[in-house]
Amino acid sequence: SFQLFVGPKIQSELEKFDLSLPAAMDLGWFDFLAHPLLSVLRWIQGYVVNWGVAIILLTIIVRSVMFPLAFKGMMSMRKMSALNPKIKQIREKNKGNKEKMNKEIMQFYSQHKINPMGGCLPMVLQIPVFIAFYWMLLDTVELRQTAFWWLTDLSTEDPYYILPIIMGASMFVQQKLNPPPPDPMQAKIMMSLPFVFTIFFLWFPSGLVLYWVFNNILSIAQQWSINKRING
Repeated sequence: SFQLFVGPKIQSELEKFDLSLPAAMDLGWFDFLAHPLLSVLRWIQGYVVNWGVAIILLTIIVRSVMFPLAFKGMMSMRKMSALNPKIKQIREKNKGNKEKMNKEIMQFYSQHKINPMGGCLPMVLQIPVFIAFYWMLLDTVELRQTAFWWLTDLSTEDPYYILPIIMGASMFVQQKLNPPPPDPMQAKIMMSLPFVFTIFFLWFPSGLVLYWVFNNILSIAQQWSINKRING
């Protein structure tokens, strides 16, 4: 004998049959993040009713939790920006000897206690959360055919590509507020990211793009406030 469940993968419904049955939901590599995010999203939606608003509120919560690391990364980029002239001098002095140039730059970083990847750390840490969001929204059956603003279905791509374009523009503004990296190659890569991400996001679920848009807007607000505080 055996038991068979046939129906939508709604956690509360699955738990009625077996508490271990929600594990059947495929939430990808970072399911240890996706399951708590999904629980919080459903809890918020229970109060605000609208799934789009629930995604925005969850974005604010996640961004608030990650703010200390984001702040540290922003300050690291500011510190590196102030020391850019000295790094350029080292590059010019050792133009013909790349090995010596890299060695002196690393010594300079060590002397001033700078992590050259410190500014990238907030972006790197967001990747697992982003992937968890992707799988969570992909497997959240309640989002299907759920409307928000001009969007008719938060589980599919934006039919007018408005959100991906806003996302790319917000990412560009965010980078303009940040000091440029001292490494020219790194600076070129960073400047190309808004265009690359916009292309990728054209076909992503609009609920996921909504999360990233508001994540960028919050980042812009944080960076603007930090710049204002530093510049007096």
